[in-house]
Amino acid sequence: MTNWLKISLWSLFGLGIIALMFIISSIQSQRVLDEPDIVMVKSGENPFLTEGELLQLLEREDLFHEGMIREELNIAAIEKLIADISQVKSVKVFTEIGSSWKIEVKLRNPVARIFNSVGESFYIDDDGDIVSTTQTHTARVVVVTGAINDRKNGLSVSEIINNDSLISIRKLDDIYRISNYVWYDPFFRLMIGQLHLEKNGDFTLIPLVGDQKIVFGSAETEEEVEAKFEKLRIFYDEAMPSVGWKTYSEISLKYDEQIVCKTKPNAE
Repeated sequence: MTNWLKISLWSLFGLGIIALMFIISSIQSQRVLDEPDIVMVKSGENPFLTEGELLQLLEREDLFHEGMIREELNIAAIEKLIADISQVKSVKVFTEIGSSWKIEVKLRNPVARIFNSVGESFYIDDDGDIVSTTQTHTARVVVVTGAINDRKNGLSVSEIINNDSLISIRKLDDIYRISNYVWYDPFFRLMIGQLHLEKNGDFTLIPLVGDQKIVFGSAETEEEVEAKFEKLRIFYDEAMPSVGWKTYSEISLKYDEQIVCKTKPNAE
């Protein structure tokens, strides 16, 4: 077989493949899409968004409707719409063979709900990012109150930490260190219900068990926070069983390597 004949046959074969791919693509583009397979990846028990709510949002924004064909699907617009939701950490939309397509959404994991001094409420997640509240979902996390000037449209924890002029006047990073520790510690997650920032800059923990006030003090580093919680853990394990939960009105963790307690006036 001469070279020109070989070249001609390979060229025809290549053109045939291209034509076949074009036909398949044309058929695929006219396929009626199924409802998307929506996968929500979430941590813990605090989902801010459900599969049904996301589907309703797509339909409301006319990014999906019954009878939609594949060529009408705007993946970029769908990803942008979902990514702009404060409670969403990441999103990926992709098509599959036939009429199937999929949306994978990773939701943020809140660790604290903050009520600041100007009446705003917002969450921070385990990355230290600010997350908006929703009317339909409430996360079971530590509630933070008090003299908090950080705003819901303010800077994230990482932005504050990397700004020397802000780290001494903002408290969001301190709140994050305490609440993030509580969230990931099984014992304190069940024990601590509220964190309060006093006007003098001290943090106070309000436990769910007992009526003691726990003066935490400052929370400037992760090492400081861990050391204080370990002191409190030892106190709960070793002292509380012998003295009882109703003995002390205040437990202070402010001082290095010691715990200072105030006894209730009527304690026996």
